[in-house]
Amino acid sequence: MEVDTPIVSCATVTDLNIDSISATVSGVNCYLQTSPEYFMKRLLASGVGDIYYLGKAFRDAELGPRHNPEFTLLEWYRLNWDEFELMKEIEQLIALAFQLADRCQPLVTQKSYCECFVDALGIDPHASNLEDLQQLTVERGYPDWRDENRANCLDLLFSELVEPNLPEGLVFIYDYPACQSALAQTKLDTDNCLVSRRFEVFLDRMELANGYYELTDSSEQRQRFESDIEARAAAQKADVAMDEKFNSAILAGLPQCSGVALGVDRLLMQLYGQQSIDKVLPFAWDRC
Repeated sequence: MEVDTPIVSCATVTDLNIDSISATVSGVNCYLQTSPEYFMKRLLASGVGDIYYLGKAFRDAELGPRHNPEFTLLEWYRLNWDEFELMKEIEQLIALAFQLADRCQPLVTQKSYCECFVDALGIDPHASNLEDLQQLTVERGYPDWRDENRANCLDLLFSELVEPNLPEGLVFIYDYPACQSALAQTKLDTDNCLVSRRFEVFLDRMELANGYYELTDSSEQRQRFESDIEARAAAQKADVAMDEKFNSAILAGLPQCSGVALGVDRLLMQLYGQQSIDKVLPFAWDRC
């Protein structure tokens, strides 16, 4: 079922790496939503079943060839599916998009996060200690990162050194590090390492979608939000309070499900061979 969620709200995400755009409504500080995720999960907790959203989302400090402050998301949730079942549906959706655009179907690859690091850098990202990761970022040309935390070091190494070496076509990367779980459950992988049940989708080396086997433990979710808030304070970022309405919904009972958010504008870029997001937007930021 298609759902319609608010674009502006009194609460927003605590994620250190996402900056919300503020607004004022009747003298109250509010935020343009960075995704419909929290509202959709509140609907899931109320028992609506499988749902999707197609519409606008907003993020500050994101402007460039692949970013626009206002963008279009397709986000959906499947009850009682795991992350691999959802990945299969994404593959089918992308195949249909390529068919409609009269394009040849892309080659499909699935790789674990660990396999990607081993192939590109020769290291196991789960087993490497923080000091080694920090040293590697310095050696690869980022001296200011010598004191960064584990999640940020891995994120930098992935985006700068792993992502450019991904295979062509549609690539699904799964079993992300536990420190990058966000709103995903965790598990022990085949090597007995704790990993998150999170995946990302890349199309010709461009990040297209981010998905989770969703966290349903309300206590664990609150702890993660508290850690986010502490990290934001340490990074001197804007103070953001937890979304207590979202927390209440998770406490009431989020059903077992998997969800994914897919960037529609980026999909259009890849379908039509464009190198800049402004080529697929009628009113990109510089024309607003």
